[in-house]
Amino acid sequence: MTVSAIKNIVRKDVPIYYRRVYTGIAVIEFAGKNQEFRIDWIIEVSPLGTKELSVTVSDKVDYPLLPLIKELKTKIGKLDDEGKLPSTTTTLQ
Repeated sequence: MTVSAIKNIVRKDVPIYYRRVYTGIAVIEFAGKNQEFRIDWIIEVSPLGTKELSVTVSDKVDYPLLPLIKELKTKIGKLDDEGKLPSTTTTLQ
């Protein structure tokens, strides 16, 4: 199983400056097929500068959740480090 992409990323407007809330559609490749499902995630920065990432899968997925969430956190972390997540409440395709 690999996370192919996360598309239609939308940043939700949250008044807490150290917390960023997003929603999007994850695309995973498993057994030669692509499966899409909705996800929500929060990136929260602690006072020491460390980032805490939590992911919620909103749709039913035919794959074990623990390894899926681990892969999603890795993919989202890479997108955040590369600056590819929206910084305002806009949509990325």
